[in-house]
Amino acid sequence: MSYTNYTSQEIASRGEAIYAQQIREKLDPQHKGKFLVIDIETGEYEINADDLIATKQLLAKHPNTVIYGLRIGYPTAYRIGK
Repeated sequence: MSYTNYTSQEIASRGEAIYAQQIREKLDPQHKGKFLVIDIETGEYEINADDLIATKQLLAKHPNTVIYGLRIGYPTAYRIGK
């Protein structure tokens, strides 16, 4: 996998913008709780209940992509503890 010239803040900003502007309204109700990974350069994305599967599916299409991931309908993808 190649390295990116994006900072972590740039990746998050671009990923959140793509999600808010192009994807959120289509997905939140029916896909709540699933993982979404977004190619921040093309806007293409994959959804799966397993974050690793979604990531592998996107990387199979675009091996050198820069990915932003989130859990649909939740403020964070993971939590620690109960």
